[in-house]
Amino acid sequence: MRQFSTVELTQQIGTVTHIASKEPVVITQHRKPRFVLMSIEDFERMQAQGRPRRVYGVGETPPELADLLATELERRINDKATDYDD
Repeated sequence: MRQFSTVELTQQIGTVTHIASKEPVVITQHRKPRFVLMSIEDFERMQAQGRPRRVYGVGETPPELADLLATELERRINDKATDYDD
């Protein structure tokens, strides 16, 4: 991911926004990452995926996520069982 300082952003707004239309860009302030500039399409796609770090309580997990987790857990358990058989 490319990064630009806030000073570079103001001096090269055309370049920075052109790059941000293709991939997210990190904007730094005092040499530390502070912001991300991205296309509206990338942002909307990210929003449509929901909150990636949301914690669910027992019984709150959406069914499609619960199914995905159960499938992956079962696969890993089966992989471990195969390892022990060798």
